[in-house]
Amino acid sequence: MALENSKTDPSFSIVVRLKLQNDLDVLSRVINLVHEQNGAIGAIDVVSAEADHMVRDISIETTSYEAGRTIAEMLGGLEGCKVLHLSDRTFLIHLGGKIEVTNKIPIKNREQLSRAYTPGVGRVCMAIHEDKTKAYQLTIKKNMVAIVSDGTAVLGLGDIGPEAAMPVMEGKAMLFKEFGNVDAFPICLDTKDTDEIVRVVKAIAPGFGGINLEDISAPRCFEIERRLQEELDIPVFHDDQHGTAVVLVAGFINALKVVGKEAGEVKVVVSGVGAAGTACSEMLATIGVKNIIGCDRQGTIYRGRQGLNSDKAAYADWTNPTNLQGSLSDALVGADVFIGLSAPGLLKVEDIKKMAKDPIVFAMANPIPEIMPEETQGIVAVMATGRSDYPNQINNVLCFPGLFRGALDSYACCINEQMKMAAAQAIAASIRTERPVADYIVPSVFNRHVAENVAAAVFKAAVESGVARQYKHQ
Repeated sequence: MALENSKTDPSFSIVVRLKLQNDLDVLSRVINLVHEQNGAIGAIDVVSAEADHMVRDISIETTSYEAGRTIAEMLGGLEGCKVLHLSDRTFLIHLGGKIEVTNKIPIKNREQLSRAYTPGVGRVCMAIHEDKTKAYQLTIKKNMVAIVSDGTAVLGLGDIGPEAAMPVMEGKAMLFKEFGNVDAFPICLDTKDTDEIVRVVKAIAPGFGGINLEDISAPRCFEIERRLQEELDIPVFHDDQHGTAVVLVAGFINALKVVGKEAGEVKVVVSGVGAAGTACSEMLATIGVKNIIGCDRQGTIYRGRQGLNSDKAAYADWTNPTNLQGSLSDALVGADVFIGLSAPGLLKVEDIKKMAKDPIVFAMANPIPEIMPEETQGIVAVMATGRSDYPNQINNVLCFPGLFRGALDSYACCINEQMKMAAAQAIAASIRTERPVADYIVPSVFNRHVAENVAAAVFKAAVESGVARQYKHQ
């Protein structure tokens, strides 16, 4: 019987090593079984061949971890087929970690050693001692970002600790290098204490040109970012907040073009006003959206609502202009845009049907959005998610590599609102059509021009807003 979910996912790829009798019917039965179980076969490689059997490695993309195990068990039951080994391809690429440190210059003789290390390095040290700004020219500081996490808000997994956060931070470092040519290193801290995190980051800051805060739970992330921005003279950026907001606004700009609406005219409902939801709302207000209504588990956030924490009370002060009270469903009546940063399955088809003509839905809960795109066909004008297997992925990788590239190149002392907005507009402008189409409101994450465009726009904004210390690209 076929598995219920027929959509395969490359993150659930397996390699199964099979010992197969030398009979084409055996291989055909293997292929048919995999297809019947909604698996997608990739490479089929011969490992060894004998007179009566062959050993093959077969790559299979499946629908879930459990589905992969089920397929392997069923293959073991086929006549003429023996399962020798099962590997999870996602785990394989993590063996030994995903990043490494390499030398930029060789050290193969005394002459090279004397310049790279003692005694020659001493003169370089003293040059920096006399002028600390020379660290930008003479050390890795110019191109190095610390990715700092305490592991308290990792993906949709929650508080899983610093060790378990490392694979995500390593992946982030890979994306920095791949798309922005920025060197980055994961720093996972074994503390949840706000004061201690601030102290530690300040203490390691001399070796870095920027700090990327990642997967730190709200509301502590707000204070940590604010204090580090105040106390350090290098860019500090909480990507979960502002990276999400930058890419969301880029998609929002183009989505409005699709439906022919203006920012100042639309009603926007935001489900989930934690770190990302607050930052998204603030950037939307900056581009002219006047009617923003935030919702949490208790419904709309409005002035005077009992039990609001200080952050939500502050949010209520400048949103929800009519002080609407009620549920998320109530708030969506007549809304033009839904922005979800909350929980799977929260948005219902009936709610979308209550929205204004040509509704726009950004369902960004990960990995399962507030509503699946299949459910919205024919009732929404524009649909976006945080997933890579649907059009219009709102992915932070469109922002942070180019943003930090521009900030580092300008020796910026911070990342300000002008730089974030420049990044959003550069991402939006990467869709080079006068009127974007509904399933292409943000560029592909593999569009190599995006990071270049963002970096150039951010550099220019840093100079024009007075936070740059380098005014020409080197």
